[in-house]
Amino acid sequence: MKKLETRADIELLVNKFYEKVQTDETIGFFFNDVANVDWSHHLPKMYSFWETLLFGQISYKGNPMAVHFPINEQVPMEKFHFEHWVKLWTATVEENFVGEMADSAIYKATNIANLMGYKMEMARRLK
Repeated sequence: MKKLETRADIELLVNKFYEKVQTDETIGFFFNDVANVDWSHHLPKMYSFWETLLFGQISYKGNPMAVHFPINEQVPMEKFHFEHWVKLWTATVEENFVGEMADSAIYKATNIANLMGYKMEMARRLK
């Protein structure tokens, strides 16, 4: 296995991850049915998002939290959904990469999922 080192590595990781997500019974419906994700638009954003987070290349511009609030209003995004997202992400990273950046990708994804899960829950409580 190789280290996670380049934009091409991120693209491979993100593509393999979202291949799993699209067919996943627990969270796939958020992407396919609720958000009706346009993958040709979403995937390049995710490449830039992870490139920014992992390599410090400021190629992502956006607010991932804000994008999730409208979805959460339609169908609650609950803690177990985010935990499952992390499980899929972790498995995908570990199937393809080793090393410090791979570990960082898992660590950062876990933190993002925990924060997003908390914010989605708070948004539902404040309704």
